[in-house]
Amino acid sequence: MADGRTGASDRAGGRFVLKPWEPHGEGREFEKPGGELAKAVAALERDLGALGTPWGTDRPGSGFAAVYGPARGGLVGGLRGLAGGVGKVGTGLHAMAERTTDTDTSAASGFGAEAGNGVTAVAAVHPTTGATPGAAPAVPKDMSV
Repeated sequence: MADGRTGASDRAGGRFVLKPWEPHGEGREFEKPGGELAKAVAALERDLGALGTPWGTDRPGSGFAAVYGPARGGLVGGLRGLAGGVGKVGTGLHAMAERTTDTDTSAASGFGAEAGNGVTAVAAVHPTTGATPGAAPAVPKDMSV
């Protein structure tokens, strides 16, 4: 039942509906927290740096410093990587939406039609008709990551 939801299927009609604008919207949902996390990590790194080495050079202080230094670097580095990764999810969703639109346009032109209003309807995996009537004149963009 193709009721307008992304990924909705119409089993009787053999269609699967994709709406490229929805991954664009979801991509923005990842970009904002990724940027905010990056700012928070920078503030944490700045504030930890401002602390200096308040634990001293005595035996307990030296022991703490030996453990804290590498752990601090690993924590800050991991948080930076996490912030970048969250932002890349958004970038990936935007790329997926653009490629879906490009593929829809290419496929529609191969059938002598114009692409729809951004909604991609993909035919069933096992079509009931014969060979594809015509081929797309343009090769879609590279879809490798």
